[in-house]
Amino acid sequence: MSVYLRPRPSLPRASSALLLRPAFPRTVELARCYATQSDLGGGSGPSSTPKRRNVTVLSDDGRYGWGELSGREKVARATQQSFNFVVILAGAVLTGGVFYLLYSEVFSPNSRTWQYEKAVERILSDSRCTDLLGDRRQIQSYGENTGNRWARNRPIATKVEKDRLGREHMKMNFHVEGPLNKGVVFVHMIKSLDKNEWEYQLLALDVKGHSRIILEQAREKPGVGQALKLFGIQWR
Repeated sequence: MSVYLRPRPSLPRASSALLLRPAFPRTVELARCYATQSDLGGGSGPSSTPKRRNVTVLSDDGRYGWGELSGREKVARATQQSFNFVVILAGAVLTGGVFYLLYSEVFSPNSRTWQYEKAVERILSDSRCTDLLGDRRQIQSYGENTGNRWARNRPIATKVEKDRLGREHMKMNFHVEGPLNKGVVFVHMIKSLDKNEWEYQLLALDVKGHSRIILEQAREKPGVGQALKLFGIQWR
């Protein structure tokens, strides 16, 4: 058989894995290495750590510790904390003042509002008063007319003064009106020097056309009548 007619030995078929292998593996590895080194370098690249902002009185949010602050930043933080402390202290003082005023003017037994409510309850609980005024559930109490038709609240006429003996006197009058009649309530109270509570000197109801109804009247003590006259108070 001729040498030229012999079949040539077939070359081994290339493996599919070799055909799928990338043509430039070295280039890809170099690119990865460069990207990793760029991330770790952190010098001037876009992914570098942002620069720490300066701490001022308005921008301090407490994210940096005291040891990380410069001298100027420490002054700014101390100024901010001092201002916050002053604001909190002023708010506490203002709140305490509001509660004290509310207690002394409304809830305290020595307040005018308390004594007014107490006098109204005495009128409603007395059968002589309800006989003249009418059903206690329909009796209303109110203060003086201010002359302003738009004003809803009528202030209670109250005056507190001291006599020459140093005792406090509180005089109050207000109106009551029921389905039958309307009248005026007079209140005179005194606070002795050795006591811190008001005591009735006079509590009376005047209804036009009827005799005065006296609910409370203290006996005049020696020397008290002259002091009351000098003070300008007269028993009615």
